[in-house]
Amino acid sequence: MVKKAIEYKLTVNKCEFEQKKIMASNDVYYYAKQFYFDDLLIYESSFIILINRARKVIGYAKISQGGVSGTSVDVKIVAKYAVESLCAGVFFIHNHPSGNVKPSIEDRQITDKLKKALSLFDIKLADSIIISYDSYYSFCDEGIL
Repeated sequence: MVKKAIEYKLTVNKCEFEQKKIMASNDVYYYAKQFYFDDLLIYESSFIILINRARKVIGYAKISQGGVSGTSVDVKIVAKYAVESLCAGVFFIHNHPSGNVKPSIEDRQITDKLKKALSLFDIKLADSIIISYDSYYSFCDEGIL
């Protein structure tokens, strides 16, 4: 029996969200709230927003969904979407349903891993943002990224 190769294709689904230019962390916060829905208050999940060199959104993807106190982020999945989209930068967003947006040690570690992994492909981790229903924390704004 001959094993067959798998053909991978880049596919896209157009959505109703505008191709907005993101200039600051609050732009990311309000953009992300469009697609967070129940994830924001019930369980922790992570998304990425992909941007081009002009900082315009070219896409977004849900990376993971966890429980009420954590979610697992696979760096390979983030890199896959980033490379396939040929983006220039990635915003990593995850929520804390508790409302406390202070980053944990794990939040700092995944931010560092994503930054290092994406840099191998000349893709910038534009920011890592923790959001809640009414506030957010930006690693860039705090000078950490």
